[in-house]
Amino acid sequence: MDVIVHTNHAHEGFCSFQHFQRESLRNGSFLEARVNARSNFCSVKAYVGCKHVGFQKQRHCRVLAVSKVESAGVNGRLQILGSSSQGHFGNGHVSSSSSSSFHNFEESDGNNQLRKFVRNGELEEGFKLLEGMVYHGEIPDIIACTSLIRGFCKKGKTRKATRVMEIIEDSGAVPDVITYNVLISGYCRAGEIDNSLQVLDRMSVAPDVVTYNTILRSLCDSGKLKQAMEVLDRQLQRECYPDVITYTILIEATCKESGVAQAMKLLDEMSSRGCKPDVVTYNVLVNGICKEGRLDDAIEFLNNMPSHGCQPNVITHNIILRSMCSTGRWMDAERFLADMLQKGCSPSVVTFNILINFLCRKGLLGRAIDILEKMPKHGCTPNSLSYNPLLHGFCKEKKMDRAIEYLEIMVSRGCYPDIVTYNTLLTALCKDGKVDVAVEILNQLSTKGCSPVLITYNTVIDGLSKVGKTDQAIRLLDEMRAKGLKPDIITYSSLVGGLSREGKVDDAIKFFHDFERMGVRPNAIAYNSIMLGLCKARQSDRAIDFLAYMVTRGCKPTESTYTILIEGIAYEGLAKEALELLNELCSRGVVKKSSAEQVAVKM
Repeated sequence: MDVIVHTNHAHEGFCSFQHFQRESLRNGSFLEARVNARSNFCSVKAYVGCKHVGFQKQRHCRVLAVSKVESAGVNGRLQILGSSSQGHFGNGHVSSSSSSSFHNFEESDGNNQLRKFVRNGELEEGFKLLEGMVYHGEIPDIIACTSLIRGFCKKGKTRKATRVMEIIEDSGAVPDVITYNVLISGYCRAGEIDNSLQVLDRMSVAPDVVTYNTILRSLCDSGKLKQAMEVLDRQLQRECYPDVITYTILIEATCKESGVAQAMKLLDEMSSRGCKPDVVTYNVLVNGICKEGRLDDAIEFLNNMPSHGCQPNVITHNIILRSMCSTGRWMDAERFLADMLQKGCSPSVVTFNILINFLCRKGLLGRAIDILEKMPKHGCTPNSLSYNPLLHGFCKEKKMDRAIEYLEIMVSRGCYPDIVTYNTLLTALCKDGKVDVAVEILNQLSTKGCSPVLITYNTVIDGLSKVGKTDQAIRLLDEMRAKGLKPDIITYSSLVGGLSREGKVDDAIKFFHDFERMGVRPNAIAYNSIMLGLCKARQSDRAIDFLAYMVTRGCKPTESTYTILIEGIAYEGLAKEALELLNELCSRGVVKKSSAEQVAVKM
């Protein structure tokens, strides 16, 4: 989205339009786990009323037993404990221990050294020096101290920044409004709005409009418009008059919370106070009208802007253009672009990218290419966001040759693909079965100055796993770990699924428990993959044990879990038992009737 901030408005603090207890199996084999699971389920089988029956009936009763335990809510619970801390003002005492690190500088040398520490980013050293200077009666330099506060705020150390302010005040130096504004801005960026308001209340100098704008922006971004209006009242009472930025912040928040009609009242109040709206203010209103679905009203508003002494800019037109595309009015969008050019408003790269993105989503790749080729004539150089929708469009239509062709065109024109471009291409190649090409591209990424991310590796690992190349997929897993990338549930689920499909079910189980030990919580897909592999190997008894393990680990079985087991039991020649189990689970609503019919046909 376009950033609707005039360069004159980009002061600090303002920016518009911001888009179970675990029973580990690590000391025993999986077979031992099965023995434990069976002994544990003796009481469960008694509970559901299963009498001692033959080997064939035991599977039936055990699956029912687990499903009843699962339904009764034996899922593990995860408690998330958190703590929060809130910044506060200290007691103002200076630690005497800091004096040991103080070098007996002359006053001017102390301030010079303080400036040097701050300039070099040595904030802790600067803080110790400041404590020592004040302890020895020196008056610190306000500009250097303000920079020190700013440095701590940028690192999120607002409590330390506050301590600097206390030291300044105790030293007899007088902080100016800029010093207070820097601290308030730091609190606002850290989300500590209450602390910023406390600073406002205790300022030893009069706040200025920047002080209030910083706080108003933070309150509005947090959805606290009512409190923001109260702060505005305080601002007016102190005869600190709002400027165009103040009203633009409030108008934007009002559009989001109360609608454009209410925001227009603020616009009128703004004018009555002699504060003239600028193009940023009008852009906020145009965007608000578009979000209310009143596109034609927004166009009329744009056309009337010159009569109010304000010319629409490229961002105004981009807002309208994006709204036209999102509502499907692409022919209107193309005419609107032509009108924009006729009025002498030069389009930006964003303007063309809006159209290209929309046309590609509609499958109109030819029109999108026409727009792309026209960009240089209007002084715009296509970027990766211009080419990515085209590549995605070609990949979606399985035109991989065209996608690779445009990738080469993109590079030949000096536009280097980003990781999103490559991820799009790799996903399409893997879906199309061209995994070897995907691996080749992956291996070349580093030489092209584009580092693969987790999703990049996951895409290729999944592709390799699906075509029976798990050995190669495991090598990629080792490679990504070596690069400091941490595998997630998607990585392991792909490998577990691939190994199970290849009949390497014991290897799959080993990987499964490996990622459990690494703190990755397996999902139903991973459990189902193991059970499917066991059933294909005619080991449905072990698959049922894995169902029991799944429930004790707090993972809820899905309909697929049960249908995999039913088909596995039938695959071992126990069709009658499987059918009885299917009917029982269907009557209890665990398996849908439509799914049961499909399973019955297969049996």
